[in-house]
Amino acid sequence: MNEIAKLNPIRAEIDSAGTLPHSVEAEQQLLGAVLTNNDVYDRVASIIGAQHFHEPVHARIWEIAAARIARNQLASPVTLKAFMEEDEGLKELGGPAYLARLAGTAISAFAVRDYAQMIYDLAIRRELIALGRDISDKAARVDIASEPAAQIVEAEQQLYKLSEQGKSETGFQSFLKAVTDAVNVANAAYQRDGGLAGISTGLDDMDAKLGGLHKSDLLILAGRPSMGKTSLATNIAFNVAKAYKRGRFPDGTEGAVSGGVVGFYSLEMSAEQLAGRILAEASEISSHKIRQGDMTEGEFRRFVDAAKTLEACPLYIDDTPALPISQLAARARRLKRTHGLDVLIIDYLQLVRGTGKSENRVNEISEITMGLKAIAKELNIPVIALSQLSRQVESREDKRPQLSDLRESGSIEQDADVVMFVYRGEYYKEREKPDENNIEATAKWIEDMERLHGKAEVIIGKQRHGPIGTVELSFEAQFTRFGNLVKPWQQNGEPGY
Repeated sequence: MNEIAKLNPIRAEIDSAGTLPHSVEAEQQLLGAVLTNNDVYDRVASIIGAQHFHEPVHARIWEIAAARIARNQLASPVTLKAFMEEDEGLKELGGPAYLARLAGTAISAFAVRDYAQMIYDLAIRRELIALGRDISDKAARVDIASEPAAQIVEAEQQLYKLSEQGKSETGFQSFLKAVTDAVNVANAAYQRDGGLAGISTGLDDMDAKLGGLHKSDLLILAGRPSMGKTSLATNIAFNVAKAYKRGRFPDGTEGAVSGGVVGFYSLEMSAEQLAGRILAEASEISSHKIRQGDMTEGEFRRFVDAAKTLEACPLYIDDTPALPISQLAARARRLKRTHGLDVLIIDYLQLVRGTGKSENRVNEISEITMGLKAIAKELNIPVIALSQLSRQVESREDKRPQLSDLRESGSIEQDADVVMFVYRGEYYKEREKPDENNIEATAKWIEDMERLHGKAEVIIGKQRHGPIGTVELSFEAQFTRFGNLVKPWQQNGEPGY
């Protein structure tokens, strides 16, 4: 008998020669504490379950004790004896007498959470080892049905699930807790400048309508080509990243107290082109001038200064084309794990690929929107997905988009928490220019163009937790920049944007 066995006779009854990390003593002490005082169970039930015990007999003891306590029945060596007399594993450890010995060596109640946390941490280590072996085994098998890229995505997904274990699977919660959480959100909005519950877009009127970008929401930003979908998305991304400030929350956790880390999937444009748009906005130099290199010395200095400022912004761009939804999710998890992630933007929805199992495009789009909503909930962040609209908009006299114009699938409308449409009347009016010989029509056209010039609308067609309506914004085409529109009452010296 070795020295450990001499010091701990109970330990001697269990084979501890396995290489997997575990602590039989911690399991024994915790079980003993629960069997001695059932009130202890409630203090550790949220940390561990039967699956976290390494010794199978201990797992069965915990399971039976937990079931009895849940029914307000006593769980003690005497009451458990009737359920475990025929348990072969318990017989090997000395039978029902082992239960009494567990209770006899119980620790004091104040240390139970430490022991429970230790058991949980060791269980996670065992799962990591098992996952590593599984990855190694799959990689060693050359199987045409399992490509290396797919194995990497699967491994990342399993690792993220393991790292988030115990965070997202909260189960039922009391209404009191739900009310408390709602009050905390409202209080945070009340305390925050501007009274927002979510992350500010940097556009005041849009924030007022949406209450900011809310965690776990899927927002669809749709529009016809040339309406400015990508411009608005890059503006929001830049505003959020520029305002990023890390700090400590009242509950002690750390995170973005202002702005946030932004992930931008640019499936249509290259990262360089997208960066050019953002630089045009930040430096107030025409994107055309930037592309052509046609800048004065002063403009170039301004451009370089804007680039230096942007270097510090936590904005990450992935321009891999035709990403499958599974890889998109895996890369978002990786970004959150390595750099943090507060807002995710996808430009655009129809360029994302499904799993390839869908029979038609409508089902594939449905699969993609469900996947994006799942990412928003899993990572607890707002996800903004851009979407194309069908051509039927062009055939109407009033070309303002509506929900029925969403292209290819009604599931976009169904899965989204917010659906917004970008509309610029100036774009359509410009193409209705009358013959110059028609002086009356031309005068009316010029009047309409002046009224619409530099203005855009964001039409909120659906919002789960707020009103629908229209937000008016300014739009500077040369800088591809949306901004806050100065209201008539702000023009007499009042501050505006």
